[in-house]
This record gives sequence, C-alpha cells and structure tokens, in this order.
Amino acid sequence: MALRIRQLAVMRTLVGTLLAGAVTLAAAAPGRPAPDPDQMLIEVYKDLGARHLRDALARADKLVAAYPNFQLGHLIRGDLLLMQTHEVDRFGAVDGAAPQALADLRHEAVARMKALLERPDPARVPRAVLQLRPDQKKVLVVDAHRSRLYVYENRQGEMHFLRDFYISQGKLGVNKEKEGDQKTPLGVYYITGRLAGRRLPDLYGVGALPISYPNEWDKLHGRAGSGIWLHGTPARNYSRPPLSSDGCVVLTNPDLRDVYGSVEVGKTPVVIASEADFVTRKQVADERAQAQSMVEGWRAALQDPDPQKLRAQYSSRFRTEQGEELDDWLARQRKSTEGLVKPAMALRALSLFRYPGRDEVLVATFTVDAVAGAKRVSSRKRQYWTREGGAWKVLSESSWQG
Repeated sequence: MALRIRQLAVMRTLVGTLLAGAVTLAAAAPGRPAPDPDQMLIEVYKDLGARHLRDALARADKLVAAYPNFQLGHLIRGDLLLMQTHEVDRFGAVDGAAPQALADLRHEAVARMKALLERPDPARVPRAVLQLRPDQKKVLVVDAHRSRLYVYENRQGEMHFLRDFYISQGKLGVNKEKEGDQKTPLGVYYITGRLAGRRLPDLYGVGALPISYPNEWDKLHGRAGSGIWLHGTPARNYSRPPLSSDGCVVLTNPDLRDVYGSVEVGKTPVVIASEADFVTRKQVADERAQAQSMVEGWRAALQDPDPQKLRAQYSSRFRTEQGEELDDWLARQRKSTEGLVKPAMALRALSLFRYPGRDEVLVATFTVDAVAGAKRVSSRKRQYWTREGGAWKVLSESSWQG
C-alpha cells in the first residue's frame, strides 16, 4: 500500500533547492576514487526528493556498507527504514536520540552538500596564494565557512585544483587568540612534522600533521596556544560535526591518509581562511607581479650604499615578534654581511601570500644571497608587508639561516 509521506523540514532543507546543482557537481567531482561518500549521499537525497524510497534505501545500504562508521549515513538509512511503515516528520526520527547529536549530523549534511554546490570553478584559483617557490609542490587551503580543505598542485608556477575534503574545525569557529579558546587559527602556516597514528591516542585517528601555529604574525599580535594539527578521527567515527575540535583541522581517516602522503614537512603551506576567495588567474597574476615588484624594490634598496633607502622600505610601526624596533633590527642585519666588500644582493626561492582576512597584508618568504667575489652569505627571510601612506612597507621581518 502506498504511504502518504509528507515533504518535511529535512527534505526541504537538505534536498530542496540544493539538490539540482549538487547532483551534477558531485558526479563531476575530479580525482575522487569511487565510492565517494559525498556523492553517494547526494544520490540518496536525489531519490528521496523524487520519492523513490526503495532506490534511496538501496543507495543508503551501499553507503553504510562502504563506510560502516559513517554516523550520518546510518541516520539517513534509519529514517528511510522508518518511512517504509511510518510517517516521518523530522530529520533523525529515531526515538530517544540526543537532540545535540541530531543537530550536529544535520549540520554535517548541510555542510557536505553546500560544499559540493560551491566547489570552486577549476578556472579560478585561491587569491591568497600568489606564488609558491618551485620546490613547493602543493598547497592546502582550508575554507572554514565551507568546512572544506582544497588541495592545489603547483605546476610551473600555476595552481591547479586536485582534490577537496570535508573537514571539522574548532567548536567556537575560527580566529584563535589564546590557549584553550576552542578556535581554529587563521593565517599562513607550514606542515612541521608527521605523527603516525600508532604513536597517538585514538582521538587523532590514523595520524597527524602539526602546523606552525603560532607564526610570526600571530606572535606579533599576542596570539598564544600550540598543538594545532591536521589529524584524523577516532576509530568509532567516520567523521565529526563541522564544529567539534579544540582548534585542530580534522579530516576523515581515509582523507587524512591521502593528505598525509602528499605533503612535505617544512615545505607544504597551509592557508586557513574564514572564507576562501577564488578569483581569475589573471587577477592573481596581476597581484603577483605587484608583489614581486614590491620585494624587488626592497632588494634594490638593500644593495644601495645609502642606508636611508633601505630604511624607507619599512613601516614606522615596524617591530619583530620579539619586540625589536627598526633601528636595532637593521643594525643587527648589517652585521651579517660585515667583511663583504660591496656585496651584490640576489633573491631566490620566493613565495608570496595574501594573508587570509587581511587584504592589506602580504607575506613574502625568500632567500637572500649576499655575494662578493668568492664569498657568499645566505639567509632566509619572512616579511609581512602592509600599506602605509599609499605605499607597501615592511611591518615585520624575521631571519634565519637556511
């Protein structure tokens, strides 16, 4: 006997207007080995929206068979089973379910579908990534708003979209300020190590990738805390709700394995943004050229015998993360090339980023070679540039050997 099943909040919210575009996008998702849980989920919603309940249930059966610990998949399958004999009037109709747990699963469902709808056009690239150095093969871009991590590959200086993954973030969102605030930091960081799952508690899943929080910019602004990682999920869970970590970026274990094997310690950047901005390649190329010109102006001033020309490249508000002011910093930097007669200054291994959420802050990291005859002195530098009086100025700088 045909059952009269109402088109309720769960179907309107999770299927409704999202469905038409999500199905096409999921089918076209590049680089994903089958079966992909997001695509399988979309197909369940497609059949549910069309009221093909048997087909939806069959797809849900396949989803939970492929991912036995995918709680969202089990919840949807449970609703579909109930629909065979009952009128279902809410998402997660099982009696006695914890309201917060149901809310978390609903948020995950919405985040997964919206991310598929809003997947960036492959013709566009993340605005934050202006230039990678030649040996940086990949960059990870975390979009907190979409609960997504995007992987881009560096192909002869141009970014190309490879994969994207669902992620969870801090319970209280982003913009970390202090230890224990349960927020995920925003900024440009680097993978600093690899931690195998066998060395970690089950909470971290199959492994972890620590990142360089707090960076120089964080320290300059008094941000504290530590132990921000990209890591996996406990064995009992396939995934976690969008807002569920203490500040780390959490992936499913299969996705963490994929990322874990593709990054390079000390080289792979991780850009964490509240909402990533994807723009045309021409816009990035234009902004990259401007940033390159800015750094080249600094290099020319560094080589000029008039010290005031170099000083003019720096902001009146300049200070280092240790609180060092400009005159002391410049004096200490000059000591590094003492003994070289009229050294020529050359820059190499340059990377450039627009700092997330800060349109007027650029990050440049590069190697400076001071060469005089057969002598060479090299150092790595990282500079944070900002606009001041209509011109770009160095607001903070750090230097190290390497």
